[in-house]
Amino acid sequence: MEHRATWVAAGLELRRQGKQPVIAGAFPFNTLATIADRGRVRKERIAPGAFDWTLEKEDREVSLLLGHSFDRPLASRRNGSLTLRADDAALSFEATIDPALEDVSHVRDALALLASGLVKGISPGFRVPPKETLPDAERLDPEPGNPGVFIRTILQLVLYELSLVTRPAYEASQAELRAMQNAAHPVRAERIILP
Repeated sequence: MEHRATWVAAGLELRRQGKQPVIAGAFPFNTLATIADRGRVRKERIAPGAFDWTLEKEDREVSLLLGHSFDRPLASRRNGSLTLRADDAALSFEATIDPALEDVSHVRDALALLASGLVKGISPGFRVPPKETLPDAERLDPEPGNPGVFIRTILQLVLYELSLVTRPAYEASQAELRAMQNAAHPVRAERIILP
């Protein structure tokens, strides 16, 4: 499985809806990441529509994890706590954290790391279908003006998970921490812009 730490031009945010924490974000398509691949430099981007197969299969499990660890789940598409949608610009997600899970140590850690700004992005865990199954799932093109560097464009993939990470590969990312105003418990909103 491939992991790409990325995000989020559209924002990664933590908020509360009633008593439930909600983590939301959007993965922008066609954003370049620089990837080291066995000593070679390669750039990569995920094209609009690449997640369509996963999104069309509503029973397809996708999890929100902390640090690519299936031992540290935060939300799940199958249990209804994770929703995914895509348009031409981005893959968006919203994860509603069950209040009962706030007592679980890795969930507390994830919420605290996100709130502090130490978790800066999202990394999708996916597989590209083999060429025998789907010959046009990816494309490699030399970078214009720099033929020693290739740009890998992923056109189709199978998404397994999204993970909160500390070092996003896609450098053009920003995150926003926002707490929803609650009349009974007013909170101040903070905005954190990451490099």
